[in-house]
Amino acid sequence: MSDLDQYIQDRKARDPEFSDGYDEGYESFKFGVLLKEARKEAGLTQLQLAQKLQTHKSAISRIENNSEDVKLSTIERFAAALGKKLEIRLV
Repeated sequence: MSDLDQYIQDRKARDPEFSDGYDEGYESFKFGVLLKEARKEAGLTQLQLAQKLQTHKSAISRIENNSEDVKLSTIERFAAALGKKLEIRLV
């Protein structure tokens, strides 16, 4: 079980409202978790990443916790600051 799957299972058990809206918000939630995992993999805290992007820690938190309204250019900057490239695929 991946870290993401474990988190979802734990969160559903703790929070019935999360479970109710799960399917509806899953994709944006999953994307935020992927960004958070990439940041942690790069060994950066939210504050360190914010400093690299010349923004506030709260902006990084919002991106990681609710990424549904994030601009593509912001995601590209986020990825670049982590030494990664953004790849988008339609499946």
